[in-house]
This record gives sequence, structure tokens and C-alpha cells, in this order.
Amino acid sequence: MADLLKRQGFFNSIILYAGTALGFVNFAILFQRFLSIEEIGFFALMIAISLLYAQIASAGISNIILKFFPYYRSDDKKHSGFITLVLIWCSIGFAVLTVFFIIFKDIVISHYQHQKGSALLVKYYYYIIPISFLTMVFSTLESIGGTIFKNVLPSFLREVFLRAFTTISVLLIAFSIADYNDFLMIYLITNVVMVVVLWYNIYAGNDFRLAPVSGSLAGQRKKFIKYGFFTLLSSSSFVLIQNLDIIMLTGITKDLTLVGIYTTFFSIAVVINLPSKALSRTSLQIISQSWATNDLAKINKIYYKTSVVQMLIGCLLFTGIIVDRNFVVMLLHKPEYASYFNVFIIVGCAFLIDMTGGINGYIINVSKYYRLTTFIIGGAVICCAISNWLLIPQYGIMGAALAYLITMFLLNFMYWLFLKIKFNLQPFGKAHVLIILNTIITFCVGYFIPHTHNIWLDAATRSLIMGLIYVVIAYFFNISEDINVVINNVFKVKSD
Repeated sequence: MADLLKRQGFFNSIILYAGTALGFVNFAILFQRFLSIEEIGFFALMIAISLLYAQIASAGISNIILKFFPYYRSDDKKHSGFITLVLIWCSIGFAVLTVFFIIFKDIVISHYQHQKGSALLVKYYYYIIPISFLTMVFSTLESIGGTIFKNVLPSFLREVFLRAFTTISVLLIAFSIADYNDFLMIYLITNVVMVVVLWYNIYAGNDFRLAPVSGSLAGQRKKFIKYGFFTLLSSSSFVLIQNLDIIMLTGITKDLTLVGIYTTFFSIAVVINLPSKALSRTSLQIISQSWATNDLAKINKIYYKTSVVQMLIGCLLFTGIIVDRNFVVMLLHKPEYASYFNVFIIVGCAFLIDMTGGINGYIINVSKYYRLTTFIIGGAVICCAISNWLLIPQYGIMGAALAYLITMFLLNFMYWLFLKIKFNLQPFGKAHVLIILNTIITFCVGYFIPHTHNIWLDAATRSLIMGLIYVVIAYFFNISEDINVVINNVFKVKSD
């Protein structure tokens, strides 16, 4: 079992990096050249709505599967009709939410009518329904597959397969083989294929059979509903935090051009967060086991190490992108982006704050105080909504960026404060001060290097010099023991 989890962790990390690279190529390069900013904005809005739509419609079923399925696992593969319960649960939830989505169509459309880019929302309003349905089904199948340790395929389909076909569809537009309508249809069909492939992969394993819901399982419906509602608040609130800025920016400005610009810079900032995702996947199981043995020392050690490594790598990526600002704007291809680059800086700071917090939220979530995360995230949603409502009318997309920054700061501050007071756990030390000093020194060097006429050579040279200086300082000051071990292994350096 340990070898299986380790192997899956390795493949999932590779998939994550590949998927992020594809996502960057799509949003930062291909979309900018072959789609209008309004089209980019609608695509981002559609994804944001479909994620929230699916989350609410499923009513916490993914968490219910992961928590309760082990209690009903049986050798006859019927599992007391658990899969039948899942089908009924999702069908009712999606049907109810879809009725409201259709009823409120005229109100939504009238709100955006005659606004810039609104024609796309009017034209493709009903398109959001099947995308949301497929998103919900895929997520549910992923949770079911997770109960039998089939984690790699859904990760590949979501991170690589979907983005690869998005790349292909944009290239078809580039060669005048397809238009935007075809682009969206290919996206829809790709989601259908993903669901079918994942379903067949689970079905072929013969681990599940449809069966009537047993009396013992049906008798737990109140418990399931209570837990589903509780986890729905927590999980949907987090999804809402990640997408509320896009939804409110659309609702307040009614301009899909601004949404497209904001989404593009947000997607670039996601690159900064990549080390956090990769590290978290290798640390979460250890934290869970440490809580089981009440090993607070180990938890604090991992808390500190993840914070240092994530901040160290994140600051280098963040600084590099800022210094190579001209190169990034050139890649984006559209002159409209030049005056909005500060949006990236603000959103990037928000990601850095979240990364520096380490795995604070998960530490609480797997403790006996897990309910607290619901209240903290719920409070963060309220803060996010109020901040967007106050700042977007005054500052436009910069207001959305500032709202996200404020939200992530308060969210991580509340996590830090609880862990510090309750368990005396906190991740900060002199290493964080050294990282800040290292970042300032590296930024100054990169900023004052004379520019060359060739922007590609300029970016490559500047990035190489900054990277070398940053790594050398980090290594000789031993900011992160884990990073030093990696460097020593690469260059075959013997440590004392």
C-alpha cells in the first residue's frame, strides 16, 4: 500500500506540472493570439460558474463518499446500494438547481443585455448546464475511484487531457478550421469523453454493482444530509473564494473584456502556486498520521518546512515574472494588458501569502477541530464578497485583485492564529526573513541589469542571472535544509 501511494504521488506530481504548463501555454500564449478578450472572459466565467454549480448540485456527495463508503464496503460489490444512493442524490440535487438556473435566466440576461461581451453570455447561457453536469459527474466518479485507489487517471484527464484538447481546439481556430462555437463544442465533447473514460475505468474493475438501497443505508440519510450540508458549506465556500472575484467582476462591471484580462493575469499567477500544490500532496498523509499519534512536534516540523520551501520557490518565480514584465506583456500579444500588469502583482502577492501559510488549513481540517474550517472559510467568503462589492466599482479589476489579496491574508491569518493559540504551532522563523532579504537583493540585481534589444535574449539572460544569485544565496545561508539536500544530490556534494 505504501508503495502504491508513493507511486501515485509521483505520477500525480508529474501530471500536475505538465497540466500547469499546458494551462500557461493556453491562457498566456494561444488564447491571446486567437481569441478575443471577451471570448477569453466568457470561457473563464463559464468555468467559474460550472465549478460552483456542480459543487452545490452535488450537495457534498464527494465528501460523503470518502467518509462513509468504507463503512458499507462489501465483498458482493453491492455495498448496500451505496452507488444507487449516489445516483439518486446527485440527480435530485442537479435537477433542483437546474430548475432555478432556468427560472432566473431572464433576470440574468436582462442584467447583462447591451453590455460589452454580453452577446456571448446570452448565446451560450444554456451551454453552462451540460458543462456543469459533466463537471459534477466527473468529480463524483473521481471520489468513487478514490475509494479503490484509482487516483492517477482522473488527475491526468483533468490536468492534461482536457487542456491538451483545449490547445488543439484553439489551434483549429488559428488555422481557420473552427470558430469559437466549435471551440466550445470541442470543450463539451472532451468533457463527455473524460466522463465516459473514467466511468469505464471504474466499471471495468468490477468493484461496484448497482443494487437497491439497503434499509441500514437509508436509515442514515439524516446523518448523510447533515454531513453533506456541513461539508458543502466548507468546500463550496472555498470554490467560491477562488471564483467569486470573476463572478462579481462580471456582475458589477458587466464587461467580459475586463474579466478576460483579469483571468489571464490570475492564470499566470497560478504558476507561482505550483510548488505549493506539489508539496501538499506529499505532506497531507503524514500530517493525518501525526494527528493520530498526537505527534505535534512532527506536525510543527512539516508546517515549518512546507512554509519555507513554498515561500522560497514562490518568491523566486514571483520576482522573475515581475522583472521580466516586458517579456510577459509581449507574450500576451495584446496591448491592453500592459496597463493592467499590476493586477498580476497583487494577485501574485495573494498566492505568496497563501503559500507562506504552508498547510495550515489542512492541519486544522484533519484535527478534531475540523468544523472550525467551515466557519473560517465561510467568514472569508463574506469578506471576499464585501471587499469585491466595495472595491470593484472604484478600482475595477484592480479592486477584484485587492479583494482576493485581503481575503487570502485574513484566511491565513485566522488559520495561523488558531494553530498558534491552541497548539503553539507556527511556521515562521529567521529563514523567512532571509528569504525576504534574498528576494530584495535578487530583484534589485535583475531590475538594474541593462536591457538588450533582443527581448528573448534579455529575458533569458536576466532570468539566468537572477536564478543563480537567488539559489547561491539560499544555499550558502542554508535557508532550507530540504533544498540544500536536493542541490547536494544533484551536484554530488557531501554534507557534513
